Amino acid sequence: MAKKATEEQIKEILGRGVANVIGVERLTDALKKGETLRFKMGLDPTSPDIHLGHVVGLRILGKMQELGHEIVVIVGDYTARIGDPSGRSKTRPPLEPAAIDANAKTYLAQVGKILDVKKIELEKNSKWLSKLTFADLIKLAANFTVARTLERDDFAKRYKEGVEIYLHELLYPLMQAYDSVAINASVELGGTDQTFNMLAGRELQKKMGLPEQAVISCPLLVGLDGVNKMSKSLGNYIGITESAESMYGKVMSIPDALILNYFELATEMSMEEIAIVKKKLDEGENPRDIKMWLAREIIKLYHSEKDAQKAEECFIKTFQKKETPDEVAEKTIKSKILVDALVEVGFASSKTDARRTVEQGGVKIDGIVAEDPLLAIRPGMLIQKGKRFFVRIV
Repeated sequence: MAKKATEEQIKEILGRGVANVIGVERLTDALKKGETLRFKMGLDPTSPDIHLGHVVGLRILGKMQELGHEIVVIVGDYTARIGDPSGRSKTRPPLEPAAIDANAKTYLAQVGKILDVKKIELEKNSKWLSKLTFADLIKLAANFTVARTLERDDFAKRYKEGVEIYLHELLYPLMQAYDSVAINASVELGGTDQTFNMLAGRELQKKMGLPEQAVISCPLLVGLDGVNKMSKSLGNYIGITESAESMYGKVMSIPDALILNYFELATEMSMEEIAIVKKKLDEGENPRDIKMWLAREIIKLYHSEKDAQKAEECFIKTFQKKETPDEVAEKTIKSKILVDALVEVGFASSKTDARRTVEQGGVKIDGIVAEDPLLAIRPGMLIQKGKRFFVRIV
């Protein structure tokens, strides 16, 4: 049996970082009685990085783990062969199995920064999905209608605009739903963009005579571009295993309008403390100084207070002491990722040269050594090659 949760604990756990709860009455009743629940959360292995957007849900799982509930983290190695169509305006290219496996191998250590990995179940959904026969798939597909599936916002929009929707994409919600059946999930957590998929799991459980899982949808943390949700495939994310200096520089690059949202969803500061932050902003304190505070709070969670201080000193040395030229060339480019941008601005002779330069630590973005050749490029970025070459993207 899990520990019985108090009204105050339930209010805290299902408040901050939660957008909506479906099946809340049954869930809260079980939490109060101390019934052991199985909490499910899926991770898409499109890259080796778990980012701050994932942590919103993982932190809730951590609180449930402290109460003694069972935590199941599913690496979607089989569903990644389709590519989650949620929130997508076009078909996602499927990943190769070798790339999926390589990305998935890093997840246990990363999840360990938030959860006690000795007390979780980490499963790949290929364990059960790969065993389904074509006859099994037909039987499962008979539980859902095409009309219901096309009601999804992303599919509805693509259908209206005449953008192709491939048959395999319609199977994705079914596959994610079957994950819930396979592990007998009591509760599933995911971003608000996953609501349709999570409800599909609830519906499939009901049709198969199983108790329906509760669904906890978490707000989406907006990425560094200030527009789209934080996403590995969009490159607008802060990975929880990035260096302290890289994390600091990325936090400092977020739009000022996101400051309070990041304090609430990406730190462990109390809401009372965040109210103080809001008051300082309302009173006109420089948002740059507040973002420096935010960066320290985030880095402390994944590194240490000492690392946060060192990263801040590095940032101050680079920017506030202006150890960059007073005048920097500005350039408008078409490139979306770093390796292409380096070629376009003349800092590399080819993509191979650009990738090699990045891998050797020869490129900095906003004063921080770039670690990812596929980093998404955004307006306002300062790209530096070596000690003498600078360009600002406009």
